This record gives sequence, structure tokens and C-alpha cells, in this order.
Amino acid sequence: MTATFFWSDVPVDTAPASDLIIPISARQSAKNAVSQFTVPKDNASNTISFPTNARRAVFSVSANGQGLEEFWWSNVFQSDIWTFNATAGQLTGYSPFREVQVLIDGQLAGVQWPFPVLFTGGVSPGLHRPIVSVEAFDLREKEIDITPFLPLLCDGKPHTFTIRIAGLDDTILKGTALTERVDESWYVTGKIFIWLSDTDGITTGDPPTLQLSPPTISLSHTIGVTPNGTNATLTYSTSVRRTLLITGRVVTPQGTLSPSWSQTLTYTNLGAVTAFGYNALNDLVISGVDESLPSPNTPYSGFKTSYSYPLMANSTYSVSPQGNLSIWAHVKQSKSFSVSGASVFPDGLEAFGGNSRFSGSSLTTTKEGVAAFEQSGDGTVATGWGTAEQVFRFGGASKGGMLGSSEDVELYWRNVSAVNGSLAWDSKRAWRVGGKVGSEIQGGGDGRADLSAEGLEELEFAGVDVTTGGGIGGLRAFMGRGELTGSTGES
Repeated sequence: MTATFFWSDVPVDTAPASDLIIPISARQSAKNAVSQFTVPKDNASNTISFPTNARRAVFSVSANGQGLEEFWWSNVFQSDIWTFNATAGQLTGYSPFREVQVLIDGQLAGVQWPFPVLFTGGVSPGLHRPIVSVEAFDLREKEIDITPFLPLLCDGKPHTFTIRIAGLDDTILKGTALTERVDESWYVTGKIFIWLSDTDGITTGDPPTLQLSPPTISLSHTIGVTPNGTNATLTYSTSVRRTLLITGRVVTPQGTLSPSWSQTLTYTNLGAVTAFGYNALNDLVISGVDESLPSPNTPYSGFKTSYSYPLMANSTYSVSPQGNLSIWAHVKQSKSFSVSGASVFPDGLEAFGGNSRFSGSSLTTTKEGVAAFEQSGDGTVATGWGTAEQVFRFGGASKGGMLGSSEDVELYWRNVSAVNGSLAWDSKRAWRVGGKVGSEIQGGGDGRADLSAEGLEELEFAGVDVTTGGGIGGLRAFMGRGELTGSTGES
């Protein structure tokens, strides 16, 4: 992989560079060690002193599951972890729902419902050769506007920031509730982006007003039993909804602000474990809207993000008496993400003329693949195959108010497919502000070519038709479900 860095004064809608960035991490660089927290083993907290003249602050959080938590979206309820103890063994629990929580002095300030990342060996290796899953190489951090907390944070005293991972526990006496811990393990870090007032002074105001209703949770599950009393199937459904609203009055040396931070999130997951614990199916959708509203008649500006993360994963595995492993999987994953306003991170419009025409950007992509994998009992021979196709679209939202937008304009599009590790089809087009239709580019047989600078272009390579068929597939031992554990989903 090659990364190219450049500096260019391009107008963008994202926020100007912050004056200060404070890490929330294990702070191990002096020991030449990684500075991530590993939750739940670590207490993911830092106590820091905030600058007293802050006028805006945004917390970004990074969190991804590993080990028993890598496939958290396929976990079962805590009451069902022993359903197949007589056959496939113990299942991983705390439900297929996770919530990343950011707390300030123990008070909830915002949440992230994590993206279900599939790393480059996850579910079945052939799914990722050579097209990796969505976000596998681009783990986007969640932004949480904590400006309403500035009157508390700017008092010159130390304050504690904590990142916590929550699941669901249906075994408690009064029903189902969020947990304060999950299984091993989650890698988490955070950063606080801070903008300072142009003049000296102390930021004051009122404590934030918090409307933090508990999430609405709905669970159901059914166990199917054979005539001899052996558990054969487990079907379960999970539905969670949550709304947060935090408002404040912040008096800075440059004026009075009325910031607010709101989140509306929805989660559904239909799951099934069949074949005595050896097959798994999950069909889930995570969606939400996060909004930081601007303060009227002030330089403080807000941002808005909307997102949806559908995932369908159908997997099975079997082990012969000789120990030979066989895996089959069918996975379809999508991501839709739009952003407008002064978000911390780039919105992707820099290459298309910045904010001269657009109020924000939108990205949609879907990847679908089928793969199989076989390994001999002694581990000396492994074979596999896989097909995959991904469609990617990036657009700019036409101006329609501070955080509003009309139908977006396609700026970049790509459709790529692969068969058995080789690129079979690659078609793409790009648009440039003020550009014109360009001529078709002739590419090499490896399916790679550079887009010219001329506006709308298209490149197509004839190749094998990729068809993702039906059937069932999968792998629970490969996902940390049984005796054949040990893979982290990365290779």
C-alpha cells in the first residue's frame, strides 16, 4: 500500500483545523508500545485539564472488536450461550448489539453504534481476495460534539473522559438492560478536538441539559428441539432504539453560544443458529442521524451525519472425523453515509471543488460475495475459492440551507468484481467541477488505469461474469465458536 500526502488550499465544508488535540488513550508511546485501550481489561479513562478559553470541542472515538468480540453482531443472548453446549459448545453472548459510550465525569455525553467491520480473513478468507470488506482499511471514527459541556470543562479542574462498551443482558431480574462490560476484547481510543477563543478569558455558562432516556429494547428467542431432546436450532430477534439530546448555554470571550447535540439510532437483527450450532445467519441494519445544531448569529457552526449499515451473513462449517474443516459463506454488506456542515474529518469533496457548489457529501457502497474454504485435519493443506462484487458511489449534495440538501450529484462511481483472487471486471467514472466528458481510457489487463483530469470518464474491462448464487454457507469455529478457534479474522 502506498500513501501520498499533499498540501493544497482547497475550500471545504468541514471545520477549520482545531487549535488543540488531546488524546484519550493508554499513552504508551514512551515505552515504544501501542497506546490503544483493550476493553474490558483496561479502564479506558484519562483525566485531563481542559483549556479555560475553549469555544468548541468535538470528541472522536475509535472502537473495533477483536477476539471473542470480532463478530459481536452474530452473538446470542446471555440466556442462550449454553444452548448447544452438547454439540457445538458455548456460544458468545451479551447479545448481537453493542454500544460505544463516551462519558464525561461519569455522565453520558454521546454514543456510537459501531460499524460491523469484517477484517480481511473474517467469515471466510476467499471473501476478501482481492476486494476487502467495507471499512476494513478505513475505520472511520465517530464524532460527538461535546460543546454543551464546556461550562463544566473550562473550570480549570481535572475532568475524566471514559470510553465504555456495552452489550445487553437478558438474565437480570428486572428484564433486559445495557451491560457495563462485554467479552474480550475491544480496541478503543479517543481524541478531543478543541477550538479556542481568539481572546483571553474564561468560558462559562450553564451546565448542559440532558435528555437521555434509556434505550427501548425488544428481544425474542425460540429454541427448536429434536424428538430425543437435543437442541437443534435457535432463532432470535433484537430491536433497539435510542434518542439523545444535550443542549447548553456557553458564554465564551467571543460571545454566547447555544449548542446542542442530538442522536436518533435504530438497530434490528434477525438471527438463527441451526444444525446443532454449526450454521449461523444474521440479517441486521444499524441506522442513525447525529446532529450538532449551530448557534444563531455566532461563528459556531454545526454538522449533521446520516448513516445506515445493513449486513447479511450466512455461514456454516463442518469438521469431519479426521479433523478436516469445511467452510461456506455468503455475505452482503452495505454502507450509506452522508455528512454536511463543519464536521471534523474531511467530507471527500476536496477533489471536486470543495464547497463552491455542495453542502455536503454522500457515500453508498455494497459488497456481496460467496466463498468456500477447506483445510486438512493436520493443517498442512488448505484450499478455497471465492467471488465478490462491489459497487461504490460518491456524490455531492446540492446546497439547500445550512444542514439541508437536495438530491445529490454523482461525482465518482465504480463497479468491480473478482473471481478466485483475480480482478474480473472494473468499471468507473468520475466527474470534475467545470469538466467535460473525456475519452475512454484504455487500461492494462490487470484492470488498473488512472483517471485523466477531464471530467466524466468511464473505463470498462470485459471479464468473467460474477454471479453470486443462493444456498447457505458459513463458519462458526472460524469465528471463535468452537474448538477450532484462534483466528482473529486478519491475515
